[in-house]
This record gives sequence, structure tokens and C-alpha cells, in this order.
Amino acid sequence: MATTPHLVMLGPAAGTRGDIAAVLECYRAQGLFRRWSIDYVATHGDDGVWRNAGRALSALRELAGLLTRSRRVAVHLHTAAGRGFWRDALFMALALAARYPLILHLHGAGYEQLRDDAGPLGQRLIGYLLERAACVVVPCESLRAWVDSVTRRAQVICLPNPVTPAEVAPEARRPNLVLFLSRLDAANGLLDLLAAVAGVRAAVPDVRLVCAGEGDHAAFERHAEKLGIRDAVTFTGWVGPSGKRALLENAAVFALPSYSETLPASLLEAMAAGLPVVASSVGGVPEMVAEGVTGFLVLPGDVATLQRLLRKLLLDPALGTRIGAAARQSVRLRCAPERALASLEALYGALGLQAFGGARAPLAPADLDGAA
Repeated sequence: MATTPHLVMLGPAAGTRGDIAAVLECYRAQGLFRRWSIDYVATHGDDGVWRNAGRALSALRELAGLLTRSRRVAVHLHTAAGRGFWRDALFMALALAARYPLILHLHGAGYEQLRDDAGPLGQRLIGYLLERAACVVVPCESLRAWVDSVTRRAQVICLPNPVTPAEVAPEARRPNLVLFLSRLDAANGLLDLLAAVAGVRAAVPDVRLVCAGEGDHAAFERHAEKLGIRDAVTFTGWVGPSGKRALLENAAVFALPSYSETLPASLLEAMAAGLPVVASSVGGVPEMVAEGVTGFLVLPGDVATLQRLLRKLLLDPALGTRIGAAARQSVRLRCAPERALASLEALYGALGLQAFGGARAPLAPADLDGAA
């Protein structure tokens, strides 16, 4: 059996869409996989239900083989709420049954609903998995509070997702462009945003809204038509990294009036690009957006306030520039990749793993508050 401590990491296949894939890409770009002995196992992709079922079975076999061949392993599993959580529960159970440390890394929103819909048995299983993990990693304090509320002794650390601040020239921005970057869904506040943009048009006749993300764009196109703003709204579908970068560089305001969030990657990316943001005060958003300093907050469904704030930022570019600069600095200080990776690698060291060269990662007690 192998004796060198190493890590097995599980998550989406390369090229998969979504926040988890973006986080993992940042890990790779920052050299995490060069500094540590990591076997990466892809649990799912954008391949459809049946191909993903086959991929999951192959990943289970691969994980079982890796755990069998080594005595010194930790498992770092990236998961999200929804059906994928129950798939990932199989990998969690396998790691726990083999008695290897499990780092359970929660991404995205919807965990409250996941648990509410699970029924008594499912709720007990969720609690069991969270409590038996060596550490539960969350991106914001609001999700830490939820984990604490549904468990008795889970070990939790808060580790914001890494984001690289972008250099954007102010003159590149289109002063009338509002950007929505998320799944096209009423739960993400898109109906409210369309109504707000319709109201803004009286003061900003050339206002434009770009909606980038997957979803049923046809339904929202029809709604924009009813509001009389179909000519002002563009639906791009999903955009890759280069397309996203171009949108962030050109927009004047970023809006995400969701009804439920944890700490969305698109919000952090917009702030990192120096965009003033208007977002709902849900989940971990208020932890990052300081009202009137690094952005503006609205209550979910408050179309009148959303309209007022969009109009204010579009009519006062100097305000948007000032807010955007503060937002960028905030993300630089709290979500810089080197900071996030240092905390993660400290966690690996706390679990007994060693980086290449035999040097254990330095521990950071402040960052590991509550860790195993």
C-alpha cells in the first residue's frame, strides 16, 4: 500500500458549467494541483442524465480503488444542493465507511429547501454526513449558521470562493448597460428585474439589459414583450469565461435580485471587475455587499427600490465608479485566490497531509476556527 499522504478530490468534470467548476479552475490556475498529491475524480458533467449515471458509477469504482490502495488519504468532495447532493452522498458514505477524513465542501444555495424536502430519514442522513465529516467548508457565514442549526457537532470553516480582480478601463463601460448573470429563473429575480428596467426607461430611454445564463429565455422574452422592452433586452444563453469577461468589462451595473442565494460567484466576479452591484439581501450577500459602500441591497421582490437604485447608478456614473472601486478592493482583500488557497492548504496540513517536498502547510488558526 502507498504510504505517502495524499488527497482524493471529487467534483465536476473539466469543462463543466457552474460555480464549482469555476472554483476548481481557479485552484488549478493557482497551482494547487502542482503543490499537492491529488487524485481528481470527476463525479458528473454536462452530459445528460444517463451518461452522468454511468460517470457516477465509474467514479464510485475509481474512488473505492484509490481508498483500497492507500492507507493515508483524505477526501475533499465538492457538492451542491439538489439532486446532485444525493448522488454525492454515495461518495461521502464510502469515504466515511473507509474511515478516511472527509472534507465536505458546500457550494451554492438551496440547502434549507433540500433538507425541508428530504423527509425525516433524509434529514437524519444529511445531519449524519455533516457531523461525521472531518470538516465542512462553506463560502459564507450564513451557510455556516445553517449547518450549525441542523447539526450538533459539525466542524465548520468559512472559506470564500477565490476570485481574481480584473483590470477594467472605465471608458470601456457602456453607461446604459445593466447585466444579469445567473440562471434565467423567476427565483433569481429576473421577472422583477425586467419590471424594474421597464420603469427605468422613462429616465434612461436607451437603457439596455443583458441576461446571460441558461434557462427558458422564451418565457422571459414574452414577458419583456408584454412590458414593452423587448427591444432593450438581450438573452445570450450561457457564456464561457471570455464571454463573461467581455460582459463584465462593458456593463455599467450588475443586478441580481434573487430570492435565495448563498454567496453567488457571479456577484463576486462583478465586484472584482469593479462593477457597482444591486443585489438582494439574502444568504451571504450582505456579508460581502456593504450598503452604499460596495454596492446596494434590496429586499426580494421590492421592484420599486430595485428600479430606484438602477436609475440612480445609471444617471450618476461617478457614483458607480466609486462604488465599483470599493467593491473591487473588498473582493481583493477577502477573496483573493492566494488568501483562499492559503486557508485551504492550512486545512490540508491540519488533517496531516503534506505538500510536495515534505513541507506541511503552515497552520492559520484564525482561518481554521472550528476546524477539525
